[in-house]
Amino acid sequence: MLKKISPYRVKKAILYLKHYGPKAFWVRVKERLQTNDIDYKEWYQKHKPSMEQLQVQRETVFEKQPLISIVVPVFHTPELFLRQMVQSVLDQTYSHWELCIANASPDNQEVRGVLDEFASKDSRIKTTDVHENAGIAQNTNAALSIATGEYVGFLDHDDLLSPDALFEMVKAINQLEETQLLYSDEDKVADDMSEHFQPHMKPDFNLDLLRSNNYICHFLLINRQLIEQVGGLRGEFNGAQDYDLIFRCAESAENIVHIPKVLYHWRVHRESTSDNPLSKKYAFDAGKRAIEEHLERCGEEAVVYHTKDMGFYRVEYKMQDSPLISIIIPNKDQTEVLDKCLKSIERSTYQNYEIIIIENNSEEKRTFEYYDQIQSAKIRVVRWDREFNYSVINNWGVQYAKGEYLLFLNNDVEVITSDWLERLAANCQRKDIGITGAKLYYPDNRIQHAGIIVGLGGVAGNAFTGLPGEYTGYMHKASIQQNLSAVTGACMMVKKSVFAKVQGFEEELAVAFNDVDFCLKVCQEGYRVVYNPYVELYHFESRTRGQEDTNEKMIRFQKEIDYMKKHWGQFIENGDPMYNKNLTLKKWDYSLR
Repeated sequence: MLKKISPYRVKKAILYLKHYGPKAFWVRVKERLQTNDIDYKEWYQKHKPSMEQLQVQRETVFEKQPLISIVVPVFHTPELFLRQMVQSVLDQTYSHWELCIANASPDNQEVRGVLDEFASKDSRIKTTDVHENAGIAQNTNAALSIATGEYVGFLDHDDLLSPDALFEMVKAINQLEETQLLYSDEDKVADDMSEHFQPHMKPDFNLDLLRSNNYICHFLLINRQLIEQVGGLRGEFNGAQDYDLIFRCAESAENIVHIPKVLYHWRVHRESTSDNPLSKKYAFDAGKRAIEEHLERCGEEAVVYHTKDMGFYRVEYKMQDSPLISIIIPNKDQTEVLDKCLKSIERSTYQNYEIIIIENNSEEKRTFEYYDQIQSAKIRVVRWDREFNYSVINNWGVQYAKGEYLLFLNNDVEVITSDWLERLAANCQRKDIGITGAKLYYPDNRIQHAGIIVGLGGVAGNAFTGLPGEYTGYMHKASIQQNLSAVTGACMMVKKSVFAKVQGFEEELAVAFNDVDFCLKVCQEGYRVVYNPYVELYHFESRTRGQEDTNEKMIRFQKEIDYMKKHWGQFIENGDPMYNKNLTLKKWDYSLR
């Protein structure tokens, strides 16, 4: 028997169809249907704290026990939702808190009655009336005005905290000094609380991801002095007031801590943006302005665009000057493959580049004839006659590079995006960025690389491999710009100065993981790696060197695995900070562990 679909769901589907258009709408429907939500109900029940664990938390005494002010703006909140919200605070295992509620509907007797009832029973509950409902930012500031805690937590009037939310936050504060901003993972909960779903498992602080989407969102805890220092919430950003506040606080915060636990439950009902993101376009426009002002404060020249997925943004950085880019391509025979690669580079809109082809043990006469044909002012062929070793070859080839930026490129790729060099370089020019990478597809348009997750498959693996190219991935991560711990060396741009600083590629890694190791070394020096999905290439993977299918190659591959585990074992064990400990290391699709 078919389940009856509500008129509301039909109306919502029509809105999405109009917004995306038939083709993109159907793609998103298929992606949603095929998403493995790994039985989140079961996962949630397994991972939420037990009654015994909650009791241990209640009995725990921390060295630092800061007062936590939870601020809530209330406006005509349904009685049931309001009671459940307050009760979720009362249920906290950490008891040193105050609940500061700004009531912007003081004439609503139902709301007033609930608030008075709770306040009379618990002195930690404080209320203030807001007689003019100017907006959520102003109402939240009213709640902030009666807050006295060292830290402030933000809770929406119809949402819920997990009972261990404050405990986990205070635990983290005790573990790391000078922590000024903390956030957790979150999920959604049905309006009748019958089901938890759509968990959002987040990375540690990720600036480029934040510029693409307010992934931090809930549960958010900020040092109150920092909030006062940046001037509280701003009414001109209503709808994205928290996004704007996060940017301003993150720009000054000493330490930003992510707690990989689901501590916040975002209630889904018909009016909420969590259920219908198209319902509040003004909020997304405010989000765009929040990013723009943040970029201006940071001295970044960029243009911000909405994407089709509302609440997700595209930041295009402006390229400064016209630096020379040195494209370094190792090659052995396979002239048809190399020719396709070079012809695709010729279509580039940016022309201040040079190509250095590193010839390595080609055997076919036509290869050398081809080299004679292509050598020019832009293209040079240099010869490395010893055995193949990706790291050694590229390190050696860099000596011939005259450019300020090095672009390591496989010979078995074909450029799709004509302005790819500008997009890569514009990111790489940013002072805190060391490396930028691209999105690569198999010839059948499935994704081959959308960034690398360290620890995936044991050492490291590509994210979203095999996903249909038109799919956007978990939380659209295959299709938005973000920081990652590593990107593939098949198309990787790096500042030449940074390459020299980390002494290039590790030469013990002849074939595998040299790009991952290189990226991790660059991150260790304080630079960030950017994955840019708007730079797209085809990758005809391993066409030149073949597969790992001989005994000798398998032995070498195992040695490279051993090297990575020896040198980066602690990093792998702790978990990739740009991923999440709750997500699997056995599959590429961001499904739950």
